[in-house]
Amino acid sequence: MTQSRSVGRRRTFNTAIAAVMELLNSVSRSSGDNAGEHQARHEALEIAVQALAPIVPHIAHALWRALGHERAIIDEPWPEPDPAALLEDTVEMIVQVNGKLRGKVRVPAGAEEPVALELALAEPAVRRFLADQPPRKVVYVRGKLLNLVV
Repeated sequence: MTQSRSVGRRRTFNTAIAAVMELLNSVSRSSGDNAGEHQARHEALEIAVQALAPIVPHIAHALWRALGHERAIIDEPWPEPDPAALLEDTVEMIVQVNGKLRGKVRVPAGAEEPVALELALAEPAVRRFLADQPPRKVVYVRGKLLNLVV
């Protein structure tokens, strides 16, 4: 569920606040000190403050000013996502052996079965559970799951 729906229609502030916390946790994990990293952190902080504005307007207004803005936060438009930024080059795929989770691997988005199988078989945790046996059956859901039956 999107954050604007959580706040706007359902008034479930806890999910909106949890999404902001997730964003801020991601920002705190970034360690780069170059101009691009600084710009990305600043933009993320602006988005977090805007998302919190309907819930805690007075604090959000003070934070907005501290971020260097002259206009009041209430006069700012709601942030719009960049569709191109939402596309991922790789996705995390779950690897199961006999139906049990045995690992996760990053595969190119839209990878065909042979590529996903090769990357899964290269994973040490998966190889350990195969015990040098070739899989009898492979069940592949593109970009989500690879189940190896031995």
